[in-house]
Amino acid sequence: MLKGLGKTVSVAFLVATLALPMPAAEPAAKAIVSNSSKSKSKSKSRKHLVPSRYRGYAPTYADSVSADDPTYDDPLVREAAVEALGRYNGSVVAVDPNTGRILTVVNQKIAFSDGYIPCSTIKTTIAVAALEENVITSDTMLKVGRRKYMNLTDALAHSNNVFFEELGRRMGFDTVSKYGRLMGLGELAGYNLPDEHPGSFPMQPPAYGGVARMSSFGEGIQITPLQLAAIAAAFANGGTLYYLQYPHSQEEVLNFEPKVKRDLHIANALPEVREGMLAAVLYGTGRLSYDAGGEETPLGKTGSCDDRTNPSRIGWFVSYADEAHPKIALAVLLRGNTRRVKGPVAAEVAGRIYRRLRQQNYFSESALGTAAPSSTSGK
Repeated sequence: MLKGLGKTVSVAFLVATLALPMPAAEPAAKAIVSNSSKSKSKSKSRKHLVPSRYRGYAPTYADSVSADDPTYDDPLVREAAVEALGRYNGSVVAVDPNTGRILTVVNQKIAFSDGYIPCSTIKTTIAVAALEENVITSDTMLKVGRRKYMNLTDALAHSNNVFFEELGRRMGFDTVSKYGRLMGLGELAGYNLPDEHPGSFPMQPPAYGGVARMSSFGEGIQITPLQLAAIAAAFANGGTLYYLQYPHSQEEVLNFEPKVKRDLHIANALPEVREGMLAAVLYGTGRLSYDAGGEETPLGKTGSCDDRTNPSRIGWFVSYADEAHPKIALAVLLRGNTRRVKGPVAAEVAGRIYRRLRQQNYFSESALGTAAPSSTSGK
């Protein structure tokens, strides 16, 4: 970040004034410089130069926890999520996929907002729809380039837009809408959460890109971290969409009872979608979420794009762990005005959460034994 400044006194000045630490275990963000800037004096500091399209957008770094009320959160999950998010401007929602209980909400203001474009996290819903409607099978190869074909696993792993644009065109708006609404988009995810907003789901194809872009980027859709966490929980437990419940008293914690919103009946499609989400973690866009030191293998899907409704760059990661006995589902959202804000970095935040929980034996057999059983298997 200090390359090209040249003078020792300038380096010392920047070190002294930039006292706030960057998020743990991450490299400092690189400057974003236009071609015209490069032609000017190389001794000029370029640290704060960003493209004009991002000026005035949400900050990349902020205090994301001070306004929260975490009194009845799961303390282990809360601590891991707060530490992993660090100084990023974003939110983490963690849910028990076997009950729908919210374990923690970091940055409750963002989580309970009107919602944000889902970016490529919409691809999991489109994959389910295409499989259920027999538009493709796990072996179907679609052309995504001049001499390049992909199947569903690799398309999810590498978040290939052309693949999912083609699925959207083949299914049409009505079918895409049917499955989006089935997954809970455009409706409240929670039960008795007075601050929650339902996001939005379009009544017709968006003007920009139509159903194709809607199926690859989520164009025209606004989704909340709560809704995305609920979808992840349903993928984890075999297809039961629970109402998310957030206990706000000790009595509610002790007397917690799951509430099923609906059974999605997607068990037949889930193995192929899970394979793609696993591939994303093992060798695709979500590989920074992988915890090499643990036996718990997370599955996930990244999303990166610009949100014109709430001007900022957006980075998503929707995930659950572990693969065999899911105990936690996560939705990680990052907002900001630098290229650091993207899905792979949100995956890295999730990876830190998994690593911290594993170090605290959160996934141990004794801990798993205390979890309420899922009403649907289908793993």
